[in-house]
Amino acid sequence: MFLLIGLYSCTKDPGSQNLQGKLIHVSACKQNKSSNQGSEIPDSLSCAQYNYAASSGTLTIKHINAGFNCCPDKIDCHIIVRNDSILISETESAAACNCNCLYDLDIQLTNLSADHYTIHFTEPYAGDQPALTFGIDLATETEGDYCVIRKQYPWGFGI
Repeated sequence: MFLLIGLYSCTKDPGSQNLQGKLIHVSACKQNKSSNQGSEIPDSLSCAQYNYAASSGTLTIKHINAGFNCCPDKIDCHIIVRNDSILISETESAAACNCNCLYDLDIQLTNLSADHYTIHFTEPYAGDQPALTFGIDLATETEGDYCVIRKQYPWGFGI
């Protein structure tokens, strides 16, 4: 019997020839207080922090407080770069528990030119809350962050 535990990955759009996108790290569930101690970002926010290394064309994005099931089996994402849009769709392969929690996801894109982009996150539990969508200009600003307020479960328990 073959058992896969904690698989995390990203796939890229076949139309983006040289772009490579991958999920490089997923934190543990942050719902218990010990795993969220020292966090500078309150649990009532969903945030993206980005850093761009122009020399390698590498964009690293940390999605802070991404909402998923407590037992997601496999967290995955699909990245598409289409014109000036970077679309990041986050998914889980199972919702095996009757609870949700927050995770931090580190996503890396390589072979990305220093241009203006609009980043769109699709979050499975955000519902009708404001979208995590924002513009960046990698030619002039190589790092930054953007946050949206979240007021429904699993966000906002520190309020």
